[in-house]
Amino acid sequence: MLLPIRPIAVSTAVLCFFALGIVGSLGGLSPYTCCQRAVLGAMITYVVTAGAVRAINAILTQAMIADRIRKETPGDSRS
Repeated sequence: MLLPIRPIAVSTAVLCFFALGIVGSLGGLSPYTCCQRAVLGAMITYVVTAGAVRAINAILTQAMIADRIRKETPGDSRS
């Protein structure tokens, strides 16, 4: 079963947004600067997470295909 890309990426981006917002406000940044950095960080996190989940899905799909081919190939006993 493949992983859902959008819900994982959105959840990670939201968590990153709030984490960056809290760190920025504790660091004494102005609210405008803090918000800009949090939004930029959330957008970058969304893109990176979506790419990572797509890569994981590709690896999982390739492994499932290889396993199915290995099971269906007659006369290939490597045990």
